Amino acid sequence: MANAEASVGIVEAQKAAFEAPFTFRSGAVLPRFELVYETYGTLNADKSNAILVCHALSGHHHVAGHYAGDPKSVGWWDNMIGPGKPVDTNKFFVIGLNNLGGCHGSTGPSSLNPQSGKPYGADFPVVTVDDWVESQALLADRLGIRQFAAIIGGSLGGMQALQWALAYPERVRHVLAIATAPHLTAENIAFNDVARNAILTDPDFHGGNFYEHNVVPKRGLRLARMLGHITYLSDNAMADKFGRSLRAGKLGYTYDIEFEIESYLRYQGDKFANLFDANTYLLMTKALDYFDPARAFDGDLDRAFAAARADFLVVSFTSDWRFAPDRSREIVQALLHNRLNASYAEITSTHGHDSFLMRHAHYHDVMRAYMDRIAAELAGEGPA
Repeated sequence: MANAEASVGIVEAQKAAFEAPFTFRSGAVLPRFELVYETYGTLNADKSNAILVCHALSGHHHVAGHYAGDPKSVGWWDNMIGPGKPVDTNKFFVIGLNNLGGCHGSTGPSSLNPQSGKPYGADFPVVTVDDWVESQALLADRLGIRQFAAIIGGSLGGMQALQWALAYPERVRHVLAIATAPHLTAENIAFNDVARNAILTDPDFHGGNFYEHNVVPKRGLRLARMLGHITYLSDNAMADKFGRSLRAGKLGYTYDIEFEIESYLRYQGDKFANLFDANTYLLMTKALDYFDPARAFDGDLDRAFAAARADFLVVSFTSDWRFAPDRSREIVQALLHNRLNASYAEITSTHGHDSFLMRHAHYHDVMRAYMDRIAAELAGEGPA
């Protein structure tokens, strides 16, 4: 029987500084960089129980627990990670980090460029999933972790987990890829382009150098988030939560907010525009667009996964139309073609793409069962 669930409690961010130059896939170079991260649980003696959590587009290093003096500052995946939870911190040492190019403490567009003394802004290099995995490997080296028990990620985080298995096959034993895809569809790229154009055409964007003008392109960010949020939900979820409900109970015959769904989307857009960096949003969506491990193999995903050695759990959600179950099954098919151990779960859910963030009994049971299997391996009770 699982332990009673509890929070990891008060947590504190840490920072790792890397003084050697970092070369991006594009050929651009950062002279140095920093990564902000958090850890939960205890690293065992042989450092074999480490779990890396890779975040999605708007995610960051604060995955679980809360900060001192602010009990409402709960991590974005707190329902999944903690004592007795599916990713049990009584058994595993969990690492969450803010990716390179982020806006929550790691070196990104809003960081000072040591060569100019000004924020990088538009000069910050375009980042790929490959670059993130390379920088994450450097952090693992710093922590003395030669092999991860598992790497877990949802959405864009799932792409990073997959890339780990391809770039460092000997450094990861298990990959948990959730609500993700082997590459974006044309429709998904189109959504990202519209979102980017909302930011790029905002008069306050100033070509990415808005920091120097003491403004924020909030209108563009707001529209980008509103568009994105629509794609993260399902039609049924929006219908169940909002339907055609009117805020005032009657039509106003104006262009002001009338429907509850309008109010919700504008609230989400305003909140996001006050918390997220516009340049980071551009970088994150481009990384999504570029991810395509089969590209180097003439589009053959089977050949792309030939290098992998890990065991896999792939999870999809029935109402996720942006990263549909068909896309997860493509991954599973390629894994099975390469005779890799692959488990697949398709979860019935009404929450759309956001399902991977939700507390859902079947989903959490699947995650718990798989993580218990990994814990048994570490204890010598199962296959290595």
